[in-house]
Amino acid sequence: MAVETRDGEARVAMVPELVGKLTALGYTVVVEAGAGRRALISDAEYVEAGAVVEADALAEAEVVVSVQPLPADVARRLRPGTATVSFLPVNAEHHLVADLRDLGITSFAMELVPRISRAQSMDALSSQALVAGYRCAVVAAGLLRRFFPLNMTAAGTVQPAQVVVLGAGVAGLQAIATAKRLGAVVRAYDVRSAAAEEIASMGAKPIVLELETLEGAGGYAREMTEERSARQRELLAPYIAAADALITTAAVPGRQAPVLVTAAMVEQMAPGSVVVDLAAESGGNVEGSVAGEVVRIGNAQVWGGRNVPSQMPGPASRLYAQNVVNLLTLMTHEGAFAPDFDDEIVVGACVTHDGAIRHEPTREAIEGPAEPPPPDPAATPYDQQTPP
Repeated sequence: MAVETRDGEARVAMVPELVGKLTALGYTVVVEAGAGRRALISDAEYVEAGAVVEADALAEAEVVVSVQPLPADVARRLRPGTATVSFLPVNAEHHLVADLRDLGITSFAMELVPRISRAQSMDALSSQALVAGYRCAVVAAGLLRRFFPLNMTAAGTVQPAQVVVLGAGVAGLQAIATAKRLGAVVRAYDVRSAAAEEIASMGAKPIVLELETLEGAGGYAREMTEERSARQRELLAPYIAAADALITTAAVPGRQAPVLVTAAMVEQMAPGSVVVDLAAESGGNVEGSVAGEVVRIGNAQVWGGRNVPSQMPGPASRLYAQNVVNLLTLMTHEGAFAPDFDDEIVVGACVTHDGAIRHEPTREAIEGPAEPPPPDPAATPYDQQTPP
């Protein structure tokens, strides 16, 4: 397991309590010294769990697991044929993908694990979204200078905060659940038809806009037209103006986040209002939000999320490590790492293997469309064949 070197990353890809599951599969678990420090896990805890701690754990590794992709200089230290398992944002890391191809490294991207029932236990996007959804509700409660819950006292009644959540995927539903547990009155909206029932199941009130639903592949929403987007913003504006706290969570991996809320809509919010934009890193659901910063728009504080799961590295690391263990278990046979490239989960998550880019959209983006094969003379009518 590698040390995380990217700025702001506090998670770790393996935790001591799961080391035994890997050793039971036949692996020797080697951890780079200090790998768990920012997640508050000591080297001694890994050793006690059965791992080996070394200053350079990568030189002889067969499989390297990490949260963020290995930097190019680290990848060059690996032997050809070594496998890496990490998040690997293929749209933003073309140079690294090309390096992995040229180095003969087999790489798997956790965000490319197919969203099918059999792969649910390996779905790291969902596990990290769970953490992010909880965190953003807590951030909203912390920034808002009033109670979330209703309080009835001898001195009078304190009304509950009004919270609006946009996006009801894993992160949005967790934000709803957390805000409800804190006592807020929560309304929520999502473009998918199934979302209203899911929102209600969390105790929130679905916002119904009488617009067509936008179901997409893999449980995500499909892209909307600019006309529909403008109409949606117009209909959402009064709900946002009445909210004490707005939480936005609409994002699709590898794509620009949709702008759901304009700066003009935020300016209609009351003094002291709070906006939490979980999608700020991918462009933002809120116009004017900045990843990693709190900015002021009108009377509202706008918090832009940046690597939000890493802000809770303990639980985020445990959930991610379990996803990794489940994926490695699938790819281990008779005590050896032997991925079956006929398995749809394995082939779906694979980016590079055997000196080639296996993820077709990434291959086309880096190398261009594949050359069509030459015609087979045996399959061409005789009168259409080119003379020798």
